[in-house]
Amino acid sequence: MNANLYALLESRFPADGTAPCLLLADGGAISYGELEAGTGRLAALLRAKGVQPGERVAVQTRKSPAALMLYLACLKAGAVILPLNTAYTAAELSYFVGDAEPKLVVHDAEALAAEAASLPPLAEIHQAEPGDLAALVYTSGTTGRAKGAMLSHANLAANALALVDAWGFTGEDVLLHALPIFHVHGLFVAVHCALLVGAPMLWLERFDEDAVLAALPRATVMMGVPTYYGRLLADPRFTGEVARYMRLFISGSAPLLETAFAAFEARTGMRILERYGMSEAQMITTNPLHGERLAGSVGFPLPGVRLRIAGGRETGVVEITGPSVTAGYWRNPEKTRDAFTPDGWFITGDIGRIDSGGRLWLSGRANDLVISGGLNVYPKEIELVLDELPGVIESAVIGLPHPDFGEAVAAVIAGQGEEAAVIEAARERLAAFKTPKRVIFVDDLPKNAMGKVEKAALRRRYANLLNRPSGM
Repeated sequence: MNANLYALLESRFPADGTAPCLLLADGGAISYGELEAGTGRLAALLRAKGVQPGERVAVQTRKSPAALMLYLACLKAGAVILPLNTAYTAAELSYFVGDAEPKLVVHDAEALAAEAASLPPLAEIHQAEPGDLAALVYTSGTTGRAKGAMLSHANLAANALALVDAWGFTGEDVLLHALPIFHVHGLFVAVHCALLVGAPMLWLERFDEDAVLAALPRATVMMGVPTYYGRLLADPRFTGEVARYMRLFISGSAPLLETAFAAFEARTGMRILERYGMSEAQMITTNPLHGERLAGSVGFPLPGVRLRIAGGRETGVVEITGPSVTAGYWRNPEKTRDAFTPDGWFITGDIGRIDSGGRLWLSGRANDLVISGGLNVYPKEIELVLDELPGVIESAVIGLPHPDFGEAVAAVIAGQGEEAAVIEAARERLAAFKTPKRVIFVDDLPKNAMGKVEKAALRRRYANLLNRPSGM
């Protein structure tokens, strides 16, 4: 049996090749037959350019139908795709290319598709073993140089099949796809769910409120990052009527504010389904499709996934094992060794707890943990308090160097207010060692492309804010 992910996906394409796959913003469409043919031609071009099975293809290109076909072509030809953020600079790109040593670097998928237009599609699908590498996904590198998480055909297939079942995808669905495709969320999670059931995708190059609002009445499912839902809620045109045909809104890649969860339900009558994943394992947990979705919880482990808290503590680093977990980091045995426990569980680096019902609740990243005067402070706990205060849109709690405590709590808030009033309000609900020593107001919090607050950037920016002699 061929373990190539493309073989699985293609086997699920509609028998009618004219069925729509991509519905474009300009009114055009790409059928499943056209997707299959375009994929085959690009796979043939990869072979013609000397790309052999197992060799890497780095892709830094704008989102387009051709970019999707190129991903599928890499699978079909047995190549390993290396998706790269279009915002990366030449210096950053140089690092990835030097580390992965790709056979081919693509900056314009549409030009490549035009070059392939005259070629006959590659007939055969490369015969892959389950553990063969399908993708290299580089982590953000907040604690050093980015690492290439190795994802196999079996890793990707297992996660995709689990998500289709967990989220109830069928060929009757229409997925609103406004995510970038240089990331696990948009390229694997969203795309695979649609292709495995032969469903069409409303294919938007980027998230734009006007385009999304126009597309929503034609969709049944939307996947997004919290920023997307915040922007929709800020637009009075987003109403329950606009979302009347939607059966599911899914959020991930960054924590969803509980205030946004509540506001979304009040506006639409629907609860956003929040889930938890990471580059090294794709999706790990999800709130239930049928059953109660709780604000602040990322739900239960997917089938085959097991969770535990390091050291058996009530709250601590989440460790996982399961069929979608990476085998390690590309050409980095030391980081790979450090990423796993002696008994083979992957160390996520996320702080959380598992309640008596088996739900996972996250408190933040281990490297965001603040240790003040020897006491552990979990930023998420403080952010939940701050986010409820008047004038606060969103908060980010960080640890900064402090002459007395080693490290102390500071809060950076997007919104308006008075520092003293915020500190006083927080002190009413938090112990003194958890209460922010300083509060900084900004227009917007710095975020990466997937909506995660870049706390490392905030720590660098305000590194000297508290580092003064006591009493000054």
